[in-house]
Amino acid sequence: MNAGLLHSIDQSTQLAGHNRLALLLFRVDERQLFGINVFKVQEVIPKPALTWLPSAHPRVCGVAEIRGRVIPVLDLAGAVGAKPTPLDAAAHVIVAEFNRTVQGFLVRAVERIIHVDVAAVQPPPAGDSHGYLTAITRQGGELIEIVDVEKVLADVLGEASAVSDALLQEAKALRDGRRILVADDSRVARAQIEKILSQLGIECLLVNDGREALRTLQGMADQGVKVSDRFSMVISDVEMPDLDGYTLATEIRRDARLKDLYLILHTSLSGVFNNNMVQRVGADRFIPKFSPNELAGAVIDRLKTLH
Repeated sequence: MNAGLLHSIDQSTQLAGHNRLALLLFRVDERQLFGINVFKVQEVIPKPALTWLPSAHPRVCGVAEIRGRVIPVLDLAGAVGAKPTPLDAAAHVIVAEFNRTVQGFLVRAVERIIHVDVAAVQPPPAGDSHGYLTAITRQGGELIEIVDVEKVLADVLGEASAVSDALLQEAKALRDGRRILVADDSRVARAQIEKILSQLGIECLLVNDGREALRTLQGMADQGVKVSDRFSMVISDVEMPDLDGYTLATEIRRDARLKDLYLILHTSLSGVFNNNMVQRVGADRFIPKFSPNELAGAVIDRLKTLH
């Protein structure tokens, strides 16, 4: 199963930037089907022996030693509002790396990998009271809920959003009244970025995905606005429904009215693959999530070039 899964992930990386999304499908109970971006997945294994930590968050069911690393294992059922997975139940662990950390997610069953057109991926319904979804789609008539794992991790690990005093002082002399356009489908990520920019004294415009970002920029240009006079830069997530960050970058560079915009891709996906894609699509910088000081430093570096 592992070899087949990893082979599918390798094939799936060829889809990035081509309006295709690869999802690993799993269940936390017998009812709802969930999905997670396969680019975040390292492997899927049968549930290993877990060591319980008495001081851990309630959603951490223990730690496990996997390939020489000790990692926390989170119960995704509890995270998405379902009944917690019994520790004696047959289950699997999805080992994933993003936001610079490796963790396992306990699920009841892993089914398969699918590739969907991002146009078929929609924002979560307004009634998503738990806020654990980043998008939804359908496969064979069955609803697939795509988990906002950044929210899951923020709930368990907490949010880091404090910028160092040195960077705050440096930013004071660089403010020029321009805003920053932020595109991210995760409500948690948008809020985190907004907090950082607010500490720097910079206003931002938040949008939910790449399509909305492109529509906003092109709409302003259609009205004769010089977009670079309004925005000092664009900060965009990569893995978003409808229009991903790679495609957004490509479209910005294709539009003569927008092509000079400075673009930072800010993503929980990491590694050489992403850096190569940044160069291919013409983005100016790639920053893995989530370090408040690194993001703030990148913003300051850009502002310095404007003075």
